[in-house]
Amino acid sequence: MFDQVRVFHQPRTVKEAVGLLHNADAKTCVVAGATDLVLRAPRSVTALVDIGRLGLSYVKRDGGAVRIGATTTLAELQQSAIIRRLANGILAEAAACCGGIQTRNMASIGGNLANASPAADMAAPLLALDAAVMLQSLRGKHRVPLAEFFSGPHKTVAKRALVVEILIPAGKPRTAWSFQRLARTETDIAIVNVAAAIQIDRQNRCTCARIALGAVAPQPMRAARAEACLTRQAITRELIDGAAETAAGEARPISDLRASAEYRREMSRVLVRRALEECVNRLGRAL
Repeated sequence: MFDQVRVFHQPRTVKEAVGLLHNADAKTCVVAGATDLVLRAPRSVTALVDIGRLGLSYVKRDGGAVRIGATTTLAELQQSAIIRRLANGILAEAAACCGGIQTRNMASIGGNLANASPAADMAAPLLALDAAVMLQSLRGKHRVPLAEFFSGPHKTVAKRALVVEILIPAGKPRTAWSFQRLARTETDIAIVNVAAAIQIDRQNRCTCARIALGAVAPQPMRAARAEACLTRQAITRELIDGAAETAAGEARPISDLRASAEYRREMSRVLVRRALEECVNRLGRAL
């Protein structure tokens, strides 16, 4: 798949890498773990920019927030004590679902997001965590909420900027999270994936809800109407069922070799319900 490549860059600094990307054309691709690129790279690619030596592999606490370097592998996330303790461990759980161990040892979190697959397993939990992406261009760094980062199937707003970091804000008290995934096999691409978060007050009312869906729209998405169904309401089984139904209605699935659109929509409803129920259980509340 790379038989047309004529130039292979290995920049040593972010500034050098950004300069290469700024002057690049459509025939240039960024390489991190390359697990997505080897599957999708067109034969027209003639230049590669390897960002593996830029010092972007890390997981750090920043007060209550968490910063993740773009080239941090999914295996590193799966094993990180910080990530395993974060948000009921949903990010570590999602990382463990991304293919086999060989893939996870190579694939990076930045690459998983920059590839912008509608089924990207890291996207849904990061959307539920209200994460943001830090981009570096010649004009400097700028922060983009992950909900605004994806622009279509395998498309992002990054353009010629480089993804350098993922930022996860500090979690709020009395909040629980859940990640749910359906696939044909343990290592296959998801048919549907869902992540949810619920924050409640002392009266068992939902003060904040996030529901993220993957593989059911042109890009990973937040189910805004379903979230609104829950907000400022006392959490009941009927309310959860209604929110799950609303989320399924917001999905825009397609039929492909893995599942029909109808099946994906129905499984969106089922997985959203399961995710919300798990959040409630983790909050110690009975339905």
